[in-house]
Amino acid sequence: MATKKTTKKPAAKKKSATKTPAARKKTAAKKTTAKKLAVRKKPSVRKKKAPAPAAAAPAILENPRAHALARKIANLLSDKKAVDIVILDVRGMTSYADYVVVASGESDRQVSSMAEHVLVKLKESEGLRPVGHEGMDTGQWVLLDFGEVVAHIFYSEMRAHYDLEGIWADARREKVA
Repeated sequence: MATKKTTKKPAAKKKSATKTPAARKKTAAKKTTAKKLAVRKKPSVRKKKAPAPAAAAPAILENPRAHALARKIANLLSDKKAVDIVILDVRGMTSYADYVVVASGESDRQVSSMAEHVLVKLKESEGLRPVGHEGMDTGQWVLLDFGEVVAHIFYSEMRAHYDLEGIWADARREKVA
């Protein structure tokens, strides 16, 4: 049997008026506006939900080990004649520490000396090393991070400028002589 091959003729292309992109957008916008007007929404009535019971504030756990470390740091700073030593209780206010010790020195050399004294004495007596420390070279602002306790030792003018106590105004304060 012989099969007859059929040839398809290409379909005639539709001639459409070419529109600019701006014209296409206007046409599309008109269509969507017309659809919005044609479909009217019924006013929705929302039922008021009963207010959720107030969540109890999370209990702030005591951390006697961290408090003892903060007091030890404050006493070591006092040994080196630090001025205006304050322990701020920031439990529940921050995730990185439970206590912040803030102290001042009268010169940049004294600030560096106080920080070095704290590092040496805590290593000798308790084998503690800081997670990190910064500012030992300049002596303007030294930060000693012991995990649960962070110590900020400032040169007097720098302390007034940064005002950490103002940032933690809601924290309980313990003034150390």
